[in-house]
Amino acid sequence: MLGISDDDMAVRPADSSVSGRGNGCGSDHGSRAHSLSGKGWESRGQKGNAARSFTFRELATATRNFREVNLIGEGGFGMVFKGRLESGQIVAIKQLNLNGLQGNQEFIVEVLMLSLLHHPNLVTLIGYCTDGDQRLLVYEFMSMGSLEDHLFDIEPDKEPLSWSTRIKIAVGAARGLEYLHCKANPPVIYRDLKSANILLDENFNPKLSDFGLAKLGPVGDNTHVSTRVMGTYGYCAPEYAMSGKLTLKSDIYSFGVVMLELITGRKAIDSTQKQGEQNLVAWSRPFLKDKRKFVQLVDPLLQGRFPLRSLHHAVAITAMCLQEHAHFRPLISDIVVALEYLACQSHKESPRSVARSPSSSSPLQCNSGSFS
Repeated sequence: MLGISDDDMAVRPADSSVSGRGNGCGSDHGSRAHSLSGKGWESRGQKGNAARSFTFRELATATRNFREVNLIGEGGFGMVFKGRLESGQIVAIKQLNLNGLQGNQEFIVEVLMLSLLHHPNLVTLIGYCTDGDQRLLVYEFMSMGSLEDHLFDIEPDKEPLSWSTRIKIAVGAARGLEYLHCKANPPVIYRDLKSANILLDENFNPKLSDFGLAKLGPVGDNTHVSTRVMGTYGYCAPEYAMSGKLTLKSDIYSFGVVMLELITGRKAIDSTQKQGEQNLVAWSRPFLKDKRKFVQLVDPLLQGRFPLRSLHHAVAITAMCLQEHAHFRPLISDIVVALEYLACQSHKESPRSVARSPSSSSPLQCNSGSFS
């Protein structure tokens, strides 16, 4: 038997009765049209969307005995293989290293979370394997890999992400996070938002993945969840890293770091950069405080192909997410509204508008000058 704690079992599917009170979410989420209605969630659940159990033999067959030619990813958690199920479906199979960074507890959390939570911007868990001491997870296959594959160390012959595609990815990631914060009951703190965990399909639609560190958020009169510090250096909110006090606003900070990566094309932590530029947030602070320097943040690979007005709004949103004090960071619902507006404007504006000055304000009123 797998050991499951009361904390793991406390999560319930989202439904249309969630009011948003207590988690900082507005009351209008249910009326929004982008796949966040409780009714839509319920209909998905009624189709029996629960993850299924696979035998180790089935997954070994799917990956041709985990041949190296099928290896598509590797990390502290173990290895990820591309496979084909007996049904013909192409999948990604994560084989956990039992001595690695992701243990049995994280495996259980991931199975529970992704079995109960379903959204177009969350990766779909197809099944799992618990034969003997084997721990494997079977996901839908995301053909374009992760966001970091398209942002960092780009090959010279590879086309960099366009500005509009970067904003599209930001919108989708924000919607996924909004679902976790505002529709899950109780709310879920992702705790490991980073570019490596944002997977992309063939149309660059993003999906959040790797939920082993996810934690149930505070409920009732509680303001935070106390837990040991986990996550990835460079993405963790400062108050969480210092005290272990985890809130929904901890995810907002991490989202700000991802936004900064999208804008700059730089890694959150990069030891190959010169001293003073290795920590992306620290390096960016002087630029975030001065609108005249916003352009200096932009990924050189874009070669100036971005609307200046769109850049100003994106940097302002990013600066708000990266506020030192969690209280001043925006709600994810406000971020989604602002980014959706930005996406619409990015499609309307020509990249040649880089020479124009911003003249309109974003729905998220951000004072980037207050960033400290």
